[in-house]
Amino acid sequence: MKYFALFYDVVDNFADKRMPFREPHLKLVKEAHERGEIVMAGPLGDPLEQAMMVFRAADASTPENFARTDPYVKQGLVKSWRVKPWNVVVGGAQ
Repeated sequence: MKYFALFYDVVDNFADKRMPFREPHLKLVKEAHERGEIVMAGPLGDPLEQAMMVFRAADASTPENFARTDPYVKQGLVKSWRVKPWNVVVGGAQ
């Protein structure tokens, strides 16, 4: 298994705009975490400018599929997203 970082660049005033979609987003995150796909996740910045989720998966299709189904993405709260492989040097499960 490999690690991948999924980055979201979010719209201005994201913290307020996300509220109607937060519950279904968090449900999706928790389900992926329970399956062992998401290792950790959370917003970045103050005010919120980005979000990052760390996935453990065989390939990039897992985080890519997550992003495509995420209510935040589908509702236009994410301006752009990208997946990058993460070569963990210290920490994490090998």
